[in-house]
Amino acid sequence: MRIYLLSLGAGLLVGVIYSLLNVRSPAPPVVALVGLFGILIGEQIIPVAKHMLDGSHLADAWRRSHGTPHIFGLLPGRHAQATQPDIAAESKAHT
Repeated sequence: MRIYLLSLGAGLLVGVIYSLLNVRSPAPPVVALVGLFGILIGEQIIPVAKHMLDGSHLADAWRRSHGTPHIFGLLPGRHAQATQPDIAAESKAHT
């Protein structure tokens, strides 16, 4: 949750600076968000395509390239779970 608050704070600070300088933001908010979404999707095209060229289907290529966590990120509170090793999965892999 801290990273979201820092991001919001940085955005507010930039907004205040723009207001003090009497400058408009470079793009309307919806246009900027759509552009950011396009960037995130575009970053996944090459990794997914590489997996598909190796013979994977689209859904499997998407999972193997870890597209969903990259685009949507981890929800607050999930970071600790993601960084802790899964002992049960590791023990099954070694048997």
